[in-house]
Amino acid sequence: MLTGLFSSVKSQNIITWDLLKNVEFDEVWSDEFQAYYMVPKFSKAIRALDGKEVQIKGFIIPVDIVQDYYVLSANPYSSCFFCGQAGPESVMEIQMVKKYEGLRMDQIITYKGRLKLNVDDIYQLNYILEDAEILE
Repeated sequence: MLTGLFSSVKSQNIITWDLLKNVEFDEVWSDEFQAYYMVPKFSKAIRALDGKEVQIKGFIIPVDIVQDYYVLSANPYSSCFFCGQAGPESVMEIQMVKKYEGLRMDQIITYKGRLKLNVDDIYQLNYILEDAEILE
């Protein structure tokens, strides 16, 4: 019984925002939008986590409660990416397995889920946590 518990905990990677900062960005021109956008070049350590189950703690930012669209941030809302105070590596799109009631702006939450690295879809963030569940 304990062996199963430890292997389950061991199989989840606890990641930090400091690790996720290990990304560089190239400016790429979009003919469609007639503007430059940032394309991430993830470090080897980050690429190794793509598709893996991870845990991460951050500040919740409800972007669209009706659509159940939330973002996890390394920083509180007043100093986050959306206010121009931080880079795109400091936020993660949260795709939850179920709806959680009562999530509040800047509530500190630990999530677990499968990390997806996004390079191609400019309508989504660079970090996406799929099948996300709240741990605390």
